[in-house]
Amino acid sequence: MKVICPREGLLASSQLASAAVAVREVKPILRNLKAIVEDGRFTLMATDLEIGIRHEMRSLQMVKPGEAILPAGKLVDILRQATDADLTIDADENKVFVSGAVNEWEMPSENPADFPDIPTFSEKHYHEVPAGVLRNMIRKTVFAAAKESTKFAMTGVLWEVEGKNLRLVATDSKRLALMIGPVISHDAGDTKGASHLVPTKAMQLLERHLQSVPDDEAVRVSLRPNEVLFQTDTTTIYSRLVEGRYPPYREIFPKKIVSKIPLPVIPLLTAVRQAAIMIDEEAKRVAFRFTKNNLTLEAQGPTTGRSKVPLTIEYDGPAIDINFDPQYLIEMLRVLDEKDNVLLELVDGTRPALFKCGVEYSYLVMPLS
Repeated sequence: MKVICPREGLLASSQLASAAVAVREVKPILRNLKAIVEDGRFTLMATDLEIGIRHEMRSLQMVKPGEAILPAGKLVDILRQATDADLTIDADENKVFVSGAVNEWEMPSENPADFPDIPTFSEKHYHEVPAGVLRNMIRKTVFAAAKESTKFAMTGVLWEVEGKNLRLVATDSKRLALMIGPVISHDAGDTKGASHLVPTKAMQLLERHLQSVPDDEAVRVSLRPNEVLFQTDTTTIYSRLVEGRYPPYREIFPKKIVSKIPLPVIPLLTAVRQAAIMIDEEAKRVAFRFTKNNLTLEAQGPTTGRSKVPLTIEYDGPAIDINFDPQYLIEMLRVLDEKDNVLLELVDGTRPALFKCGVEYSYLVMPLS
């Protein structure tokens, strides 16, 4: 294969595909990208056998069709450091030759036939979500997913389709993020009762890709029993699903709310960060004290010192004291729109606190004792 590509476009495409390259020892060939040149298209593929991506470039000049294996890390390094507007890639199963106007790089290659195939999107029954909506939904949930699976925490994001609504849910057992958005079903039906749990790595790869996709472009989603496929105009992302049943998350939302407190996003985020300066590894907590028209945030570490940060709010209810891990609130607040307000719903200082932003976003946090 031989192509002439714009360097910046190839760099962006290679970096995106490289996110699916294997980081652990599975097969040595999986540390590479597979390139396919045909019909004026340049397709990059990568997989770690759990997730995979097919990403298509179209702004290029095809000289010779074919397939080749490209060393992912070295290729990205070359593209970062090169200064040419366009680069030529000439490769076969023995070597990869990258050249600009003056500079040249040559790398060993492998047989592209040894690279495992990645499923293509050929579904007749699927769901559609606008790219901008889906990007926002992922951003507001994926950070709450667990790093390791336990009985009540899963390392991924749950997908549920009910009628015209899509729900994404993530939890690590200490907090839970839920986002609702619109979905169009093409004879795919509801998925309530099924556990379509998409791994965090696949969700992050999809969000990264969607950053360069127009907001109104439709993303096709095929939720299969053990795997999921996402398709945009240029890209198909594949992932196996996380095994196991998702915990009954609907049961943990508070049924009886005593206090509802509107809070501005940016002033609250600033206050939490200011108060959290004085936490340490032994005392990762900020105390919140709600009184009439006032919220006081305090933190104290055994060796670091103490902080006290007041914030004027609209509140006329009973005094409430509640403690939070500040990082859980910072991670939630920084994915919200700066102009938003959140509504904090409390039962008391010992029950889960529910932060709501509109009717579509809910964030449940366990307080610290």
